[in-house]
Amino acid sequence: MLSKTLKTALAGLALTLALPMTQACAKDLIVATDTAFVPFEFKQDGKYTGFDIQLWEAIAKQAGLTYRLQPMDFNGIIPGLQTRNVDVALAGITIREDRAKVIDFSEPYYESGLAILVSSDSPIQTAKDLEGKMVAVKIGTATVDYMKANVPSAKLKLFPNIDNAFLELATGRVDAVVHDTPNVQYYAKTAGNGKVKVVGSLKSGDFYGIAFPKGSELVPVVNKALAELKANGTYDKLYETWFGKKADAVN
Repeated sequence: MLSKTLKTALAGLALTLALPMTQACAKDLIVATDTAFVPFEFKQDGKYTGFDIQLWEAIAKQAGLTYRLQPMDFNGIIPGLQTRNVDVALAGITIREDRAKVIDFSEPYYESGLAILVSSDSPIQTAKDLEGKMVAVKIGTATVDYMKANVPSAKLKLFPNIDNAFLELATGRVDAVVHDTPNVQYYAKTAGNGKVKVVGSLKSGDFYGIAFPKGSELVPVVNKALAELKANGTYDKLYETWFGKKADAVN
């Protein structure tokens, strides 16, 4: 669950919903995304798609925002927000207290967690089984911090994009991949071709948020649009398209 500190911060941002959209919100926004994170953002038939991409399209339409997508590696997104080279970022970014000190977040839009992906014949089942093993993770993510804190003996192999981590597992160069639950589940069901399986949910109660530079005037604008999309059913339709029905989706 979100900590009391984060809840307070997000509640404070919500109080500014009544502010008018300023000139800064009216420009063409640069929206950063990591396009190797299925089913949230990826490239298909020459076009970017996924839950995050379609959700942002709906938010932008609802709020009257114009933008262009800026694909980049995940580990460059938060620095890009800090230097204000990008205006918005959607890339399955977990809301964390350390990040909230340097960037701002929207209200949560997706509940996630971490899981282990292994080959179909692997005996690995839990975090304890990862001790001393070679584990692929994505640079700059909460997974790295989790593994260092909870499985310090694991030998971490870091990659700028998760597709490379999946390839390492497929070729037997690592024992497991640890990453966001929806991403590894989607991979196992699609590109995994029955050769991999998802085991051992390591962590739950993480939430994704849309990220902004600190103090961005876009936060209340986007929060208002997101709330409207949840109220009018658009959010639920998008969620069902990519993940199926969920009785208690984030609201």
